[in-house]
Amino acid sequence: MLTRRNITIGAAGIVALAAASYGGSKMLRARAGGTETFEVTHTPEDWKKLLTPEQYAVLREEDTERPFTSPLNHEKRTGDFTCAGCDLPLFSSATKFDSGTGWPSFYAPIEGAIKQNTDYTFGMVRDEVHCRRCGGHQGHVFDDGPKPTGLRYCINGVALKFVPT
Repeated sequence: MLTRRNITIGAAGIVALAAASYGGSKMLRARAGGTETFEVTHTPEDWKKLLTPEQYAVLREEDTERPFTSPLNHEKRTGDFTCAGCDLPLFSSATKFDSGTGWPSFYAPIEGAIKQNTDYTFGMVRDEVHCRRCGGHQGHVFDDGPKPTGLRYCINGVALKFVPT
């Protein structure tokens, strides 16, 4: 059956595959007009020492990992998903669900853990989410998620670490 959700998921997958095959956007957008500051900051050179190349591309250059490649898609244990850049807990396993999109999905973040910006890349208008402590790009939020919020935080697994409880 053709639904708005299936069209959205299909379009997002096509865009992500195109981005992955061309190395992603490779650009940093100014956050909140360039006025947003973060508790954890490093030079690009220091970030490159702290992160894997894949983590750096997603967290610092707002790239997108290929769908269905993250082991966190299959993570079922109880715990928290933290920012791979600064270890801030971002999402609880209690809010994780299988969206079928190929990326770890959550219906709510931990309160106060993320911030949002409008993302105009690829000719679309989307709500980008990033870690409020280090500014690391996590993914996007869409309004086609499950109850109770109706939201789907579609997050790059490489931008996360899982900490079991």
